[in-house]
Amino acid sequence: MTVRVSRTFEFNAPAEDVWAFISDAEKRAAAISVVESFEVHGGGRATWHVGLPIPMVRSTILVETEEVERDPPRRVKFVGKSSAFRVTGEHTITETEAGCRLANEFVVDGRLPGVETFFKRNFDAELDNLEDALRRTVRADR
Repeated sequence: MTVRVSRTFEFNAPAEDVWAFISDAEKRAAAISVVESFEVHGGGRATWHVGLPIPMVRSTILVETEEVERDPPRRVKFVGKSSAFRVTGEHTITETEAGCRLANEFVVDGRLPGVETFFKRNFDAELDNLEDALRRTVRADR
């Protein structure tokens, strides 16, 4: 089973401010509550240590992430691979009269029982976390 979620955020801020956050692997990882820790390796690569509260998982899951597409300051797409799931995240920024719009799409393909159910129940909260972190950062940069 595949879980797919999309959400769009509107900002009264320049697209460059939103790009500075969303194109940063460290800031993206820090905004996700189940990412307990991470290492950024450069070149668009990072390792996430993900803790999922599901019965089949008793320790953190190593997720190797890598940017697969980058079109500054408009679009970034990353793929994360692990033994438990594969995640794809795509962020696209378009300018508006008042600032910009950020379209987000995430797809999770689970490989263990319970992974898709967890993400299906919790994706909205994770997107709220991402939006909150973005809004705090954009405000702080102004």
